Amino acid sequence: MTAEAPRPAEPPPPIRVLTVDDHALLREGIASMLAQQPDLQVVAEAGNGREAVEAFRQHRPDVTLMDLQMPLMGGVEATLAIRAEWPQARIVALTTYKGDVQIRRALQAGVSGYLLKSMLRKELVDGIRQVHAGRRLVPPEIATELAEHLLDEALSPRETEVLRLVAQGGSNKRVAGLLAVTEDTVKAHMKGILAKLGAVDRTHAVTIALRRGIIEL
Repeated sequence: MTAEAPRPAEPPPPIRVLTVDDHALLREGIASMLAQQPDLQVVAEAGNGREAVEAFRQHRPDVTLMDLQMPLMGGVEATLAIRAEWPQARIVALTTYKGDVQIRRALQAGVSGYLLKSMLRKELVDGIRQVHAGRRLVPPEIATELAEHLLDEALSPRETEVLRLVAQGGSNKRVAGLLAVTEDTVKAHMKGILAKLGAVDRTHAVTIALRRGIIEL
């Protein structure tokens, strides 16, 4: 009597992925890309943060790809909401911006990784596998951006609000009226903002703040 040959081990189940982005074409592109990988499976899609939380509740994906700029609820808020219920949720932030402040907010919210949309393709596929295995995903150029401003003094909430109103075209007088403070107070805030950002004028400060993700328009 001959011994039976051992049965080949069954492959592990695919990594279940939830994609969240307000652009349907990008979601379709990601789904098409992942469909070519036998170990990855898109189980649900969402077009904003609120839909993302509901989709996570329903499908409990292994990895979530989360856009950061979305209507109704952004990716950082959705990440906080999901991880409040499921602290072990593995979420990869996807964005077109590489500003250090936005990166830091996402990491503080609990994302396991961070990818620029310009990095998609092989980086995305490998990144999903890496995060699913319990590792962090912070590409070198993202880490460099964080390190560059590590010791910078952050703007206060009031300074951030002043700069946001300035970015919307507000003069010192208009900003003062909106915030119910004196024009001299706004000027003092602007002086502090310029010093902290290393900006030469208001326009330069707004440009720096937008690039770093301190404010959004």
